[in-house]
Amino acid sequence: MEDVLDLYAQPIDLGHPLICFDEKLCPLIEDVHHSIPPAPKTQDKPGKKEKIDYEYERNGTCNLFAFFAPYLGWRHIKVTQRRTKVDFAYCMKELVDIHFSNSEVIRLVMDNLNTHTIAALYEVFEPVEARRIAKKLEIHHTPKHGSWLNMVESELSVLVRQCLSRRIPDVETLEKEVSTWECDSEALLQADRNLKKICIDWRFRTEDARNKLSKIYPTHQN
Repeated sequence: MEDVLDLYAQPIDLGHPLICFDEKLCPLIEDVHHSIPPAPKTQDKPGKKEKIDYEYERNGTCNLFAFFAPYLGWRHIKVTQRRTKVDFAYCMKELVDIHFSNSEVIRLVMDNLNTHTIAALYEVFEPVEARRIAKKLEIHHTPKHGSWLNMVESELSVLVRQCLSRRIPDVETLEKEVSTWECDSEALLQADRNLKKICIDWRFRTEDARNKLSKIYPTHQN
C-alpha cells in the first residue's frame, strides 16, 4: 500500500508518467420493445419521462480495459471481447508504442490479477520484443483487497454513471459511446474528459494510511 501511496506523492515527470490500469466486465443488453419517447411539458400538461419496457435480451458480455493518467488528465478505454493474457499483452504494447512512445519508463499501477504479469508478454511475443516492452514498464501492484487505491477505479465509476447507465446492445455501440465520452471535439459534451484534461486531486498520503488504517499494520512489542 505504501509503495503505491509514495508513488502518488511524487512530482509529475513526463519522462516517467504515472498510469493507472484496470479492467471491467460490461454486459451487452438490447431492448426487446421500442421505448416510448419523453413528452415535453406544455401549458396544459406536465412533461413525461421516457418509458422503457422491463423486458430485454442479453447479447453476451465484453471487456473494458481502462488506462488513466490521473495527473495528466488523459484516459483511454479499449473495448475487447475477452480479458486474457493475450489481450493484456497487446494493451501493454499499445501503451508503450502508441500512447507514451516518447516516455523513458511508464510507472504502471494495477491490481494483482493473474493476467497482469510481465510473463504474459513472453507468452505472446518473441523474447526480444517482450523484453523491449517490459523494460519500459515499472509495475506497482495494489495490495490484495486494496484495489480502491487504484485511481482508475474512480474514473471507471464516472464512466459508468455518465456513459454506461443504460442498455447497450452491441460492441459497436459501446465503442462509439466510450469514444465520445473520452473526447468528442465536435459534440463538445460535458463528458469530454480528455479535452478538459480532468485530473484527480489525490490527498490520501502514507501518513494518513498509518493513522486511519493502523489496524492493518503489524503490532510491535517493545
